[in-house]
Amino acid sequence: MPSTNRATNHARPTAPPVAPSLSPTPRRSRRNRIALVGALATSLCVTGLVTATSASAAVPVFPDNLVVFPDRDFIAVEGYQNHVGETATVKITRAGVGVVGSASSVVAEGDVAFEINHPGGVCWGAGTGVNVTPDIQPGDVASISFAGPNGNSDGGETKVQDGYVDAGSTLAGSTVTVTGHIGPDVIKDNTEQRIVEPALTDTAVGRRDVRAVPGPMTPAPKGGYSSMLEFDDAKHTFTATYIFDDPAVAKIAADATGERLLSWELTDADANRQGITIAEFGELGGPGMGGCPNGPLQSGPPGPTDVRAANVSGGVKITWTPATALPGTPAITGYRATAVATSSSNGEQVEIGRRITGQAAKGTTITGLASGETYDFEVVSVSSVGQTFPAVPAVLEVDVTPPTVSASPNGGSFAVPQQVTLAANEPNSEIYYTTDGSDPIQVDTPSAGATLFTAPFTVDGPVTVVKSVAIDPFGNVSAVSELTFLISNTPTPATPAFGDPVVGEGQITLSWTADDPSITGYAVQVYDKDGAKRSGPKETTDKTLVVDGLSEGTPYFFTVAAKNANGYGAESAKLGPLSPLGALVAKAGPDQTGVVRNTKVSLSGAGSTAGDTYQWTQLQTGTAKPIDATDPDKVTLTGATTLDASFTLPFYKHPMSNKALTFQLTVTMGGSTRKDEVLVTPKSDTVTIGTARWKTGEFRVTGTAGTVGSVITVRSAPNAAGVSTVYGTAAVTAAAPPEVGGVWTLRIRAGATLPRTNPGTVFADSNLGGTAGPTTVANG
Repeated sequence: MPSTNRATNHARPTAPPVAPSLSPTPRRSRRNRIALVGALATSLCVTGLVTATSASAAVPVFPDNLVVFPDRDFIAVEGYQNHVGETATVKITRAGVGVVGSASSVVAEGDVAFEINHPGGVCWGAGTGVNVTPDIQPGDVASISFAGPNGNSDGGETKVQDGYVDAGSTLAGSTVTVTGHIGPDVIKDNTEQRIVEPALTDTAVGRRDVRAVPGPMTPAPKGGYSSMLEFDDAKHTFTATYIFDDPAVAKIAADATGERLLSWELTDADANRQGITIAEFGELGGPGMGGCPNGPLQSGPPGPTDVRAANVSGGVKITWTPATALPGTPAITGYRATAVATSSSNGEQVEIGRRITGQAAKGTTITGLASGETYDFEVVSVSSVGQTFPAVPAVLEVDVTPPTVSASPNGGSFAVPQQVTLAANEPNSEIYYTTDGSDPIQVDTPSAGATLFTAPFTVDGPVTVVKSVAIDPFGNVSAVSELTFLISNTPTPATPAFGDPVVGEGQITLSWTADDPSITGYAVQVYDKDGAKRSGPKETTDKTLVVDGLSEGTPYFFTVAAKNANGYGAESAKLGPLSPLGALVAKAGPDQTGVVRNTKVSLSGAGSTAGDTYQWTQLQTGTAKPIDATDPDKVTLTGATTLDASFTLPFYKHPMSNKALTFQLTVTMGGSTRKDEVLVTPKSDTVTIGTARWKTGEFRVTGTAGTVGSVITVRSAPNAAGVSTVYGTAAVTAAAPPEVGGVWTLRIRAGATLPRTNPGTVFADSNLGGTAGPTTVANG
């Protein structure tokens, strides 16, 4: 289902903030109403009226956007075409709770990179393992990051706005009113209320929705009604009022179930709405399609792991690794362990069990088992919404092998106190330790002075003897481990911080900062890409070092550590990869993004070595192959054999793409060559199709676009040969107030391009880039 027919008319009301609770309290009455699927565009790019606002710098930058539909727990990820083919991760973070939902997907080409919890998209939990559909609430933050070839990067975030319709439409004569809640942090000028009802298209309204924006009562540009949007700051409410010319049309609007509130964090200088929340009245949350995980209050908790059962004196001991509740779900309050007899009488089997309180519990012993009977053992986690299903089974095991216990650090001499961590090689083993040199075990039983290890502990000397022992679930006892820690309490210096490196020919100049006056010197360590040390550390007393003798084009990594009278401190994090230059250098310049079509693009080789020859070549993006002469994305280069070349980015025409164009600079000198590439990414206009209708003797398609003055081409879907039928073009004009943005209409009543039959589906392309469709053409 194409995104260009989706988001704007999927808006529904957001519930007010809900404090985390362990009880399965239902969300507000919005959950009891009927969902309405609209048919206007996802993209809310507008032109004309610009609202001067302030918001977080983390809001996505057009054409990228995160559109949040909190009532359906649905997110549309728009744009991000400079990350096509990369894996993106979207997270929902709640203040005081943390991440309550996440999902990963590969960024696809097109206006919508991907969607979460919507047919055709991915489920929450995809690629992240956080298998819960989050109950998205006002104040939550949706963020996106990418795992690309150059490492992780952030793509911005959208804060869910606190605004929603809280009751259906009210009709009084020719007047329809819609009321709702709007939080004090919502920017009033960044709101719009709509009623969506397709039947309005065939009335004097002439479109599928009516809209109210902040301000006085204003007639609609197409006629049929006037509207206004007012606010009561004291009550944190809004009222949208619509006065229709015809009472019958007013009743159609009042009977609609498509009330919604749009709100956004900022409007940029080009009037694009960024950081959008679409609150839809009456929509249901939870899984948006089959196979997606339940919401936080719709399923039991995950079960414990490493469940084991062993015979002990008087019964069977069952141990496990405690379970962790999924983010945003009720806390695990304990466990239920059960022994089920394998024999039955009259279709009944005996069960004997224990209820254990506390999420951190690790085991229990079941007693009262019948001699000669065999049992199956199982464990479930328990929370306020139920218990694990199915239960986690345990198999009765026999083990006579003692465990082993290890420590980190493993004893030694240290300048400062140490945090000691103990570990056993067998799951669910208990570790006991002492720090006074006494034995932690006496006749297979922990001594009175021994401490059960539950978390790292501190040894601060000057001399501390740590003895430890592990006991596995079967009662086997390890040998006693004894470690000595010598603590001088004379700390080494803190780790220096690297500054910006300077890459040169066969060398790299490093610099760093350090404020500790006790520092007497530094050591720089060089590593290769596999983490192996290239040579011994290079020592210096300065805060800069030239590392030379490096191979051209080879990636290196560097660390720095400081020393004082007590020795060297910890190494810094690795800096790199950094690759030295050679005698011959080719630089194609920085990547260029958001390039407007029909403008001149300059390619600069500034910084390259003065060579014998230069050659600019357009490559097929993503490969090392020159672009084919018949490729619709091929451009004509001027000055292709000079250091500085240029070309005019052509207007978009199907089947061109909006992906980045790749240009390679080759510098040749004395028989040697060097190459470098630069990416030029066109700016993608925002195009939508609002209506598409065909009847005998008339074909009409309408929509919006992001740029007034652009030209829209309406075409069919490509045939097997990749060729589309062009029906006609339409210029984008400014919408009449109070509407904002650009609008276009293609109307054909006669001629060779008038389809004799319904075309089925259509696409709309902007000559400035950007495509909408496929959109189904309606009859009539």
